[in-house]
Amino acid sequence: MGGGSDGKNGREILCDALAGASAGAVAATFVCPLDVIKTRLQVHGPPEVCPSSSHRNIIISSLKQIIKKEGVSGLYRGLTPTVTALLPNWAVYFPVYNHLKSLLHSHGAGAATAITTNPLWVVKTRLQTQGMRDDVVPYKGMLSALRRIMLEEGRRGLYSGLLPSLVGVSHVAIQFPSYEKIKSYLARKENTSVDRLSPKDVAISSSLSKIIASTLTYPHEVIRARLQEQGHARNNSNKYAGVTDCIRKVFHQDGIPGFYRGYATNLLRTTPSAVITFTSYEMIHRFFLQAILS
Repeated sequence: MGGGSDGKNGREILCDALAGASAGAVAATFVCPLDVIKTRLQVHGPPEVCPSSSHRNIIISSLKQIIKKEGVSGLYRGLTPTVTALLPNWAVYFPVYNHLKSLLHSHGAGAATAITTNPLWVVKTRLQTQGMRDDVVPYKGMLSALRRIMLEEGRRGLYSGLLPSLVGVSHVAIQFPSYEKIKSYLARKENTSVDRLSPKDVAISSSLSKIIASTLTYPHEVIRARLQEQGHARNNSNKYAGVTDCIRKVFHQDGIPGFYRGYATNLLRTTPSAVITFTSYEMIHRFFLQAILS
């Protein structure tokens, strides 16, 4: 009896992991162009051609500029390390969250994945921003970047931006409970159970929870991106000595708005990404659960 229960739990965890990893990969691929633009805005600010334009014009100008200089492939720079990092990320998050439902354990899973995947996020940031610098020897790909960073900067380079990433674990501590609260509210409103919510309701819950979490925690992404990118430049006159120095310089140069560079683009990227990830997860999970447990 116990073995059957353990087997069932194991299959449920497998469903969670497969559904989470699949949903994360689909979402990352779909929104990669906006991720590239967001990272470049965080590090370098808006393109020179439109420093004071609207967010919509900045995004369009950035898209045109990338395609003109780097081709369509430029819009997908950093996709490989992103997907590689997200597969274990979502494969860990959903099983841990669904089966433990504990804020402490959610933090533990987040910290573990942040530490493990940080080198991949460093590579992603540099691949996405290297097209804007003339003073760097570009990386050829993910493995090339990992080797060069290790040779040229050591482990310190691979783990640049780790502290803001660990702070960013709070994003999950806000997003997941908000997601569950909104789902519960919609389920009560429609007189149904949470696991029977329609894709539309799941999409509403995921988008609102993502907007709330992103708004509250976005500044850490700007700090992380700047710290991760700076080691690639040979002659960087604006070197940051650490997290505190980076915060001080961003505030001195741009004030509070500096901590929200790329925020609008980020929402345009993360909101549909969250909708795709969570809705895909819920639907794929239901499918896997039915197939495996039947």
